[in-house]
Amino acid sequence: MRVVVCPVEELPPGELRAVDVDRRSICVINSGGRYYAVRNRCPHQGSSLAKGTVAGTMMPSAPHQLVYGMEGKVLRCGWHAWEFDLETGNSLFDPGGQRVKTYPAGASDGMVWVDA
Repeated sequence: MRVVVCPVEELPPGELRAVDVDRRSICVINSGGRYYAVRNRCPHQGSSLAKGTVAGTMMPSAPHQLVYGMEGKVLRCGWHAWEFDLETGNSLFDPGGQRVKTYPAGASDGMVWVDA
């Protein structure tokens, strides 16, 4: 079921917004003009993911090297900083165990939508 969330101008790049769709809270994100949607509940302790941030993260690298990557594709919970891949919903520390549900999202005709 496709649900219109808001006009595009109300969700500028870098913004997160919680919306209710069919009695579910969903976090809709505009990351550099690409739209993502995830269930608005961190699996750790239930915090609202819409109160988090979108950024990148430190990547696996050789000793004494710091490599930053995944810019704009990591949702970090605002409560305890758990990180989730916006593409898959998988947590970065336990990709096979912890995740948040993702939903298709996008924009057309000047409106942001979510398929939920």
